[in-house]
Parts: sequence; structure tokens; C-alpha cells
Amino acid sequence: MGSQTKKRMKPLHIETPVLCSFPMSTLTGLDVFLKLDNLQPPGSFKIRGISHMIQKAIQTGNCKYVMCASGGNAGMAAAYTSKQLGIPCTIVLPTTTPVFVADKLRFLGAEVKVHGDVYDVAKQMALELASKPGGLYVPAFDHPDLWEGHASLIEEASRQLSCQPDVVVTCVGGGGLLNGIVEGMRGVGWSNIPIIAMETEGAHAFSAAIKAGEIVALPAITSIAKSLGSLTVSEKSLEYYKEAKPEIISQVISDKEAVNACVKFAEDHRILVEPACGASLCAVYSNIISRLQQEGRLGSNIKTVLVEVCGGGNISTDMMESWKKEFGV
Repeated sequence: MGSQTKKRMKPLHIETPVLCSFPMSTLTGLDVFLKLDNLQPPGSFKIRGISHMIQKAIQTGNCKYVMCASGGNAGMAAAYTSKQLGIPCTIVLPTTTPVFVADKLRFLGAEVKVHGDVYDVAKQMALELASKPGGLYVPAFDHPDLWEGHASLIEEASRQLSCQPDVVVTCVGGGGLLNGIVEGMRGVGWSNIPIIAMETEGAHAFSAAIKAGEIVALPAITSIAKSLGSLTVSEKSLEYYKEAKPEIISQVISDKEAVNACVKFAEDHRILVEPACGASLCAVYSNIISRLQQEGRLGSNIKTVLVEVCGGGNISTDMMESWKKEFGV
């Protein structure tokens, strides 16, 4: 039993590479480095935190089966982890989730249930299903164990880069990735480095909370970046914003800009990513970094940028072509 537990506690995420992007560096005149978490086995950074949380629960004997509500990437990570560890898993999807995502989850051995139009409604069903003894509810973003796991991407990057970056770029939906990045940066001594937190209009729960000074709920998710689609952001994300160590700069872009970034990234690096990830890439492709410098919100001495390429699990060539036509990209 001891050896089995030890085996199960081996990390299930991989150490992803950091790539210096020649096209993006040429475009900006900066050294743009990409942390390629789209290469994780289930397709996104989510495996870092979710596998960490499930493994911790198994080690303490508090997990016999897994329940997760997700529009895609969190569910993929939970299903993948559960399959690797040999435990049952049920994923509750909002009705807006693409059919091919549900098929992928079933392929990984997960039971799939469809309930509600948004993540927050699907979450209620998952919580009810997980209320039986031995059930572990795995949230998509709002849990310290998730943030602790996500922090590993910064720990890796700090070893992989020859010098610390001048700015870190990420997208933010519910805030789990952002929280993990903040904790990782504090852990490696990067608290002096600003973070640019990118969102799409219609999935801008973080920006809305900043403006209100408190957590507020969006009336609906209208962005195509469904992986960012939480009606509210984590309270910890707003807390980190107010602490400003590191400083977090919120930016909201349009769906068209996100899609345009996905298309340009595919052309530059032959990699498909979803609009949630395109939001991060917009910091480069939409010249947001240079604009923030001109506005005095970023220092003029920015030379090195680290962009978290969070994932591409919820994308297909057909979807990309459809968005290109819809937005005239």
C-alpha cells in the first residue's frame, strides 16, 4: 500500500519548455518567451493544480471518486488524472461546451453529465454529486491546492530562463491560474515583476471586480472564450490585486482580438490554441505592452516578456475557420 501511495503521488504534469519566440520578439523588439503549457498531456495548465489537489486528497484518504464541473480544460485535467490514478470521475459540462470536448472526456473514461448554460450552474450539480462519502469535488479554479499546483509553472520558468523577465503575461478567468502565478512569483523572488492579466469582453469577471472594489457577478458569459467563462472571479485574485505584490495590470480585449491572436500564433508557431489563450497572446499581437509603456503603466526598460501559453484543449481547425469567418480575421 505504501509503494502504491508513493507511486500515485508522482507528479502527473510534465515540465513544459520555455521557447523564445523569434516572430513575436521581432514584432515587439523585446525578448518574448513562451511557457508552453498547451503541451501538457490533457492540453492545458490545469493538470498542474488539479492533479496536485486529487493526489493530496488520495494521500489523506479523502478521495474515492472525483466530481468536477467544467467547460472543458478543468474537466480534461480531472478525467486524465482520475484515469492515471484508477478512480471514477464524473464531469458536469455546461450546455455551451463543444460536443468534441465531451467525447474526449468520455474517451478518458469519465462519465459526462450536461447541466446548465454556464459553469456556475453546472457547479451546483457537481457539488451535489460529490456530497456522498468519499467524493471529492474538484473546483475549476477556486482552491488553495490548485494554486499551489499551478505555481509550479513559475518555479520551472525560473530555472529555465537565464534571467528573470521584466513582465509576466497571463489570461484570467476564475483566477486559479493568476493566483498560482502570483504564489509562484512570490516563491522565486519575482514579486517586483508586474503581471498583465488579460480577459475578453463578456468574460471579464476580474476587471468587473476591480472596478467595483469587490466580487461581482457578470450577468452572463457572452465571450467565445468559454474557458474564461466564470461569472465571478476568485476572492483571492482580487486580494492579490489589492496587495500589488506583484503588481497586476488588468486588460480587457475583444473576441476578435483574441481570435486574431490565435490565428497569428498558429501561423507563427504552427500551434492551435483557444481564444482564452489568445487573450494572453494579445498582449504581444495587439501591442498592449507598448501601449501600457506609453501610458506610463509599465516601465520603459521592459526587455524580456514571459507569456503563459495556457492551453488548446477546446479548439479544432473547424472552430478556428468558423471564428475567422465570423470576425473577418
